[in-house]
This record gives sequence, C-alpha cells and structure tokens, in this order.
Amino acid sequence: MKIIDLSGIWNLYLDDMKEKISFEVPGDIFYALIQAKKIPHPYFGTNELDVLWLNKKDWTCFRSFIVSNEMLQEKEIFLNINSLDTIGIIEINELEVCKTDNMFKRIRINIKDYLIEGKNIITIYFFSAENKALELSKDLNMPLPHTIHPTQSMHKNLIRKVQCHSGWDWGPCLMVSGIYGDIYIGGHSHARIEYIHTSQEYKQNNCEITIFIELFSPYERKEQIKILFGNEKKIFDSKLTKGINLIREKILIQNPKLWWPFGYGDQYLYHFEIQLLEDTYSKKIGLRKLRLINEKDQFGESFTIEINNKKIFCKGANWIPIDALPSLQTPKRYKDLLEDVIDANMNTIRVWGGGQYENELFYQLCDEKGILVWQDFMFACSTYPSTKEFLDNVEQEIIYQIKRLKDHPSIVIWCGDNENVGSISWFPITKKHREFYIENYLKLNHLIRDKVKELDPQRIWWPSSPCAGQDNFTDNWHSDKKGDMHYWSVWHEEKPFEAYYDVIPRFCSEFGYQSYPSLTTVKSFTNDTDLRLESKDMEHHQKNKRGNKIIFNSIRNYFKDPNSFKAILILSQIQQVYGIKIAIEFWRSQRNRCMGIMYWQLNDNWPVSSWSSIEYNGNWKLLHYAIKECYRPIHILAYSKDNKKIEIWAINDTTQKDHGCLNMKYMNYSGEIIYEKIIDIILDPESSKKVFEKKIEPIQFDKSNHFIFLSYKNNEIEIFNDFLLTIPKDSNLQHPKFILSKTKIDKKIIKIKLNSDKPAFFVTLSIDDIRGHFSENCFTIIPHQEKEIFFITKEELKIDIDKIKFDITHLRATYD
Repeated sequence: MKIIDLSGIWNLYLDDMKEKISFEVPGDIFYALIQAKKIPHPYFGTNELDVLWLNKKDWTCFRSFIVSNEMLQEKEIFLNINSLDTIGIIEINELEVCKTDNMFKRIRINIKDYLIEGKNIITIYFFSAENKALELSKDLNMPLPHTIHPTQSMHKNLIRKVQCHSGWDWGPCLMVSGIYGDIYIGGHSHARIEYIHTSQEYKQNNCEITIFIELFSPYERKEQIKILFGNEKKIFDSKLTKGINLIREKILIQNPKLWWPFGYGDQYLYHFEIQLLEDTYSKKIGLRKLRLINEKDQFGESFTIEINNKKIFCKGANWIPIDALPSLQTPKRYKDLLEDVIDANMNTIRVWGGGQYENELFYQLCDEKGILVWQDFMFACSTYPSTKEFLDNVEQEIIYQIKRLKDHPSIVIWCGDNENVGSISWFPITKKHREFYIENYLKLNHLIRDKVKELDPQRIWWPSSPCAGQDNFTDNWHSDKKGDMHYWSVWHEEKPFEAYYDVIPRFCSEFGYQSYPSLTTVKSFTNDTDLRLESKDMEHHQKNKRGNKIIFNSIRNYFKDPNSFKAILILSQIQQVYGIKIAIEFWRSQRNRCMGIMYWQLNDNWPVSSWSSIEYNGNWKLLHYAIKECYRPIHILAYSKDNKKIEIWAINDTTQKDHGCLNMKYMNYSGEIIYEKIIDIILDPESSKKVFEKKIEPIQFDKSNHFIFLSYKNNEIEIFNDFLLTIPKDSNLQHPKFILSKTKIDKKIIKIKLNSDKPAFFVTLSIDDIRGHFSENCFTIIPHQEKEIFFITKEELKIDIDKIKFDITHLRATYD
C-alpha cells in the first residue's frame, strides 16, 4: 500500500485569516497557540479564565501534500484519521469530503475523486464544541442535566468528546480541538485491512483462536491471506466481493502459554500477523481465560475477577487523561506513569468514563506489564440523549472501539459508564421523573450492552460503575452487598475516616481523599509572593467547591494546627495517607468478601489540589508511597474498629505459602520498648489471617504516649508497619534528631542511610530540582533501626553528591 503521511507541521489560521502559525499534528490547537506565544499558558495562575474565550472559537487548519500519478492509478485512495476532536468539516482542494461529530470514531473515507496530480490542499474546519452543545441543547424535548463544576462548559453530554475537557472538580475547562493518532492517505489496488480481531475458546489444554478478518476490496477478486500466530502458520485464498468482506479462520494453539496479571505469573504474548499482497497487520496477543464470579453468598453477591481459573485480588487506581492538553500526552509520560503503577504493587487500572479511550501504547504497556484494565465507555455523571441520531453515532463509536481494543488481554471489563445511574438521583428534574429518565438511560446502556455481547461476548460486561448488576438501581454508594461500590461518604459526606470500617465492599472501584500538591508543584503555577492557601492562584487550582473546607475540618479533627504554608501542604498529604490507609488495610483484611480496591485517583491532568497519588509533574505524593506499602503482596497491619480492641492481620496475596516471624513492640514516644511479643506465622496462599487480638483497656499505659510497632520477616523480606493507639492530635509525639548519610551508587541511584534518636512518624524525604522518587518514603522510624533508602532519578545525575541536599520532615515538625 502506498502511504502519504499527513502528520507534521500544518498551518493554523488566526482570527483575521491573514496571520497563520504552525500547528504540529498529531496535537491540539490550544497547545499550538501556547507554543506560538499567542496565549498564556492556562496552567499558570488564573490564566485558564483568560483563555475561556478559546472554547467558543472556530479554527481553520490546512497543509499541502503531493500526489503522484502513480498514486492516482490505485483503485482506491482513502483518508485515515484516528481521532478528530470534534466538530469539523474536512475539505480537499476546496471540496467537502465529510463532516465529523465524534472524536471517538475513526475517520476512513474514499477521497480518490477529490485528488489531483501534484500539489493538493487538505483543510479542516474546527467548529466550537461549546457552541455546538449550546445549539443542540435548544432542540432538546426534555432537559438532560449534567454535573456542573466551578469552571464549566455547558451541555458536554450532548457532544461525543472527552467529557472532562469541559471542566471537572479536579481539571480545567479547556475545550480543545485537534487531530490525534495516525493521519495519512493510503492508496491500493488490492485488498486492505479494515479490522482484525480475535476470540478465544478453551477446550481441555488447547485454545482455539477464531480470527475475524475484515477486508476492503475495491473490486471482486481473489486474495491470498497469510496468518502467523506464534509458531502456527496458515495460507489460503479467499474470494472477495467489492466492498467489505468478513472472513473467519480458526487456529488451534496446543498447550498455550497463558498470560497472567502482575504478581500471578508471566505476561506471555504471542506474535500475530496477517499478510496480504499490499497490506500487513501485526500485534501481540495474550491468551487467558476470564470470567466474573458473581454468585450469591452469605454477604450478598460476590464480585471476583477470575483469570485462568485463579481468583484475582485487584489492587489499583482510577486513571484520568494524563494531560488536559493532548499534545502533552507523550509516550514517555505514559511509560513513566504505568511504571509507577507497577512500582506501587498495583495490578489494576480503571480507565474512567469521563476521559478517553486510551491510545494503543497505553494498552500495549498494560499487556506487557500485566496490568488489568477496567475499561469504561466514555459516558460520565450525566443524563444522555436517546434520540436515534445520537444512538446511531454512539453505535459506530462502540463498534470501532471494541474492534480496536478487544485483543488486549489486559482489558478484563467493559463497563457501560461512570455514575450515570447515580446521576438520575442527583438533579431535581430527574428525581421528579425518575422512571422516565431510567427508561431514557436504558436505551443507551442497552445499546452498549448489546454491542459488547455481539462483538466481544467473552469479555466481562458490567452495566455501570457503581452498580449492583444489570438493570439493578440499588444505591451502590452506600450498599456494600453486591456489585462494585463508590464509597464517597468520607469525603463528600464528611464522615470520619473510621467510617471506612462500616462497609466491606465486594469491589470498591472508587473512594478517595484530597490533598494539596507539593511545594514544588505549587511553585510551578504561582509566584513566590502568593504562597498561601487563600491566594487567588491556590484557590483557582482547587476545583472542588468544598475541597479546602473539607480538608481543614478534617485536619482539625485529627491533627494539630500546621505551623506554616509548607506544613499545610505536607499535613494534607499525611492526612490523605492516614485516611486511605485505614480503608485499604481494613478491606484487604476482609479478603474473599472484598476482592478489589481501586482508589480515586492515580494522576492529575494539570497542577491542582486533588485526590491523586501522583502529581501532574510526575512526582509521587506521600499517598503513592503509602499505596506501595498497603498493596504489598505480603503485608502486616493493625487496626481498631471500635477503639476497644486491637486486631493484627497478615495478608498473603501470593500463590505460595509464607512462613515468617511477626514482632510486635509496644513502645512509648521516647523510644522505650514497654512490651514485646514474637509470633511465628504460617500464611496460606491468597489469604488474610487475624494473627493477634487484644483489648486496649487492660493495657496499663496511656494511649496518648504509646504506639505499636510491627515487623514481619521471612527468608526474603522484612516489612514494617505501625499503629497509633489514638488519633495523631492526641498523641504526644517528641522531636527526633536525625543522622543522614548518602552515597552515589551509580548515575541514577543514591543510597541514603537514616537514623533517629526518637520514634518519628510520616518521615518524608524530599529534594528540589532533581526528578525521581524514593524506594520508601512517608515511613515510621524508631531508635536503633537504620533505614536504608534509595533515591532513583529520572535522568542521570550530573551534580556532585556532596552538593545534593535532602530535606527531612515528619508529623511532629508540622506543628509548634
């Protein structure tokens, strides 16, 4: 096939259609304007408000390309654009080729009749999605409400575009336009590949692969097709008619090497390739069995993902688009974030429905790393149209996305939407006419369900998140009996962190707590003179209307008043760790009843106060270090649900029995050991076990002056944890003195040794100007326990080790 690549530098017209600037494709127009210094960067200060006018603008971009006479002799010449965002008209040589209104559908259209030999011009007119949404809203025969955030582009739910482009309670309102993914012109006279996708069926020790080959032929002919799958090969001729042809072929893989999630086995991927005379397609495919165990039990109904006959405990987070400006969604950032997922002992990611179907690199990396993907369809927190026109548009989107993505072994769940069922209970009009809006909802939801069942019946289908099952409208924000749960009572309802003990979700797919970003990130969006919480810049980078109030109310409940702006930032992150750790550790101890935990949220799409564990610049918040510990395959933990007794649990997520030694120390805050107990422990594979229980009251010392320090050691690891006998505010912590030494191990690793003369809690190391993360952070250290920590940099160190200064802070340092 002959290819004309249309990526690269395009021309973008500005207002007067006289001045033009460069526009790099793939990419978005807003970023092109930033690069050309036509607008300020919207991430700094309150600049977002100064560029909102862009959301109402139309844009024109164009470029030239050369078509040879040889290309014009081909039977078909087509234009391919993976994603065009969103409302547009494409012209070639001033002739309209097509209109676009859905960024989630691939554009592939015959353009041969529009081309001439030599120089051609392709022009794309982008029309304001915000204006189009307003126009569509005037024609509604019923209100279709949606969530509204501090900076909001209205009626986002009427446009098939990334929903969070319109603003969210953690993201800016930047209604970008752009061209993403591959853009090219292809010419051919023989068959070309339209789609290739497969299904798997297991019979005893064999896997039968059904290969669906969709070919476009410009005329009736015979085509030789060659299939390569691992070591298997198949060559045959197929008689094609003009247009789209569907061919099914089967290949049997005997004793297949199976693909496993991270922590359960290898991620074996077979090479798969289709060869035609003029076209070739290849990908890597993992073979694995999959089912959802959704069975009645004594607690309600289970929700367990099973892979290769093995029940998987899912540990993960929710993923949002990695940048509000698509031009900045770079391969390196994808690789870094997904490596951070693995580094934190996760095996699951939920691609949230208010964002985007991710690019191929994302899913390929998840395949390679063994990260399970819960994949929402892109509908979130809104009511949506159910007109024939809207549903027909969505149907084509769903078909394209399923066929594009279904061969990724990492994707385990297709989920219909995020919180659309719940949204029916949020708005006055939907509550008043509930039955009507449920019927409206089901038209869209059943369309998606039917397409999933038709095109990918072997994948798990789940109607909505959260929900209790198909057409079940139970309140799964508060009910923990079945289905997946979004437990937001601690944040939105301002319940205490101990409320996490009140529920045991079968699978918690959302819960979270906000914190402020680090001082480094704050300085990236404000001036040094505005480093205060009440500054306009800080307030603008808090998109949750009640966010600051909730954070500070909780700080007053659990902690002492912070003594500086920097202490406020750090203490908010300590508080986030304190709360989320309670939830994760308790729910992990209830393994089998609870079989999945995904906190909100992994990442940020701009520098902001949010629920994330990784800041926009890639720096780990304290939460991400805590997640790394809380999600350890083997873990030891303590809690007190009723403040009357302490329970100590050991967790083993591995497939092997574990034999180790638990050491419990009852200590005072001077570092003296009051009582010590050693317990020999045998942990069954994939189990949780209560290993100790004791009433608190009989312990003859003051809870405000004592804590529990835990260590667990087997032949390979030694891990630590601790438990404060009362809330931090009532704990009489002392001022520790630290001794730190550092050694450069290689070009990217520094070894740190740390000692303390007193117990210190939430000890946090940081360093300015060098990007990287620590092997361990936000930890507890006790006297006579030397901590060995490694700092791993993103780039090679070019500074002398003696000039590198690590800052140390801890909970006691945050207040006077």
